[in-house]
Amino acid sequence: MKYFNTAGPVNKDFYYKVNPLTRWDLEEILMLIEQEKYFILHAPRQTGKTSSLLALQKYLNDSGNFNVIYANFEVGQMARNNVESGIKDILRELKNRSQKIFSEKAIIEKFEELNRNTTTGSLLNEFIEFLCNISAKPVIVLIDEIDALIGDTLVSVLRQIRAGYDKRPENFPQSIILCGVRDIKDYRIHKSNDDIITGGSAFNIKAESLRLGNFTKEDIVNLYNEHTKETGQKFEENCFELIWNYTNGQPWLVNALAYEVTFNMKENRDRRIIITKDMIEIAKDRLVISRATHLDQLSDKLDEDRVRRVILPMILNRDARSNKDDEQYCIDLGLVRLTDRGLVISNAIYKEIIPRELTETRQTDFLMRFAPDWIGEDSLIDTKILFSMFQQFWRENSDIWASHIAGYEEAAPHLVFQAYLQRVANSKGTIFREYALGRGRTDLMLKWKSKDKEQRIVIELKVMRKKDNYDSIKKKALIQTAEYAKKSNATESHILIFDRDEKMDWREKVFLDSGEYDGLKMKIWGM
Repeated sequence: MKYFNTAGPVNKDFYYKVNPLTRWDLEEILMLIEQEKYFILHAPRQTGKTSSLLALQKYLNDSGNFNVIYANFEVGQMARNNVESGIKDILRELKNRSQKIFSEKAIIEKFEELNRNTTTGSLLNEFIEFLCNISAKPVIVLIDEIDALIGDTLVSVLRQIRAGYDKRPENFPQSIILCGVRDIKDYRIHKSNDDIITGGSAFNIKAESLRLGNFTKEDIVNLYNEHTKETGQKFEENCFELIWNYTNGQPWLVNALAYEVTFNMKENRDRRIIITKDMIEIAKDRLVISRATHLDQLSDKLDEDRVRRVILPMILNRDARSNKDDEQYCIDLGLVRLTDRGLVISNAIYKEIIPRELTETRQTDFLMRFAPDWIGEDSLIDTKILFSMFQQFWRENSDIWASHIAGYEEAAPHLVFQAYLQRVANSKGTIFREYALGRGRTDLMLKWKSKDKEQRIVIELKVMRKKDNYDSIKKKALIQTAEYAKKSNATESHILIFDRDEKMDWREKVFLDSGEYDGLKMKIWGM
């Protein structure tokens, strides 16, 4: 039996897979190797970097033209700035990997000799040179997790590789690929003496930097069809567009959704059952709620200052742009992506995860505080009750809640309302989020199904400060909300305006207004 892979490389025969060698430009890689270049492969975590390196290793070794060594340098991470400890851990990893290709006795003898007689500053360089000297073929080294190394250890590795560059290909690898999350030019390496150097200065022999992209729509269809060929279980055609919309092709998410709907949802282990769009939606909700490892690791990054500097303006829909280095860092992490509309959250699942995680400590309060009084006798949402309840809640608790969102206090109105809306959806509804740098808006849509009816409730969030004019904000909000409502085929539209003037009386802040634009009527709720 085969499975969808959600942990580690896909070099096993029992995983469904997209051929790793088709996910990057193999022709370009072979050309760089032919030209004896050293280059970079980078991509966010759990996108298939290791799988691609291992596939390349097998491909090149099978060609008979090279001896290719794969090694994971993450083993040196714990040494941090202890160069001696870090280099020796890395050397041991390289020795273990090399024994699978060369004479085990010769490798061990050289390893022991170098450890006895060689200083740390040239230990790695001399061992790599030794491997090239005993090889009858040109050597290629694939170094994984290079950016897991820290400070002085990372600098030492980069400089020892650079020191052997002029001896290639006879006495040093013909080609070396460094693989990590970030491009080496973006490294800012903090040494133990507080000096900061860039990766480019420590490794100025890099020829190219290749980025491993997400799955394409075609990749998703082909991957899922492997399951159909293996088991006979089919996916409805409209599933694939939904999966693309949820994941934007992020490989872990694509595999995790498939595993959830075909294996974790026990009823679907009956392969006669056809996987539907509704099942994919349920699988997505279960995946988000589970806080799976990938999503949990992603959430941890939200506490980092350089991530906060990018994400906070996006939640607040501000026009001000963040630092370019911070933006690139978030792109490399896979949190955001650059589009023709500017910087946006990478996919719909991440859009949901971010506000959930930032308000996670208060989610239980919502469950206890609110019963679904907003559900009418017809099983549809009564939006008058829905927004009135939130108005009162925000009036009573806004200061308390803002203090519980560390680092994101300024975005409390947006985050708390989205947490509230998540309580409303509570598995029967779906929330769609649109927020990005420079858009000046946050669009939400709550989709609610009841029997043969569907509500599509569009909600626009605005924050008003002392300097802002209500009439101006209202006019702009009506135009923007009407635009999104038409695009979403909304059944009704609402605007929430949060007044952040602490001195203003709540009797003035809380109100219900209405407006109309382009034939669409909208309710405006003051908070």
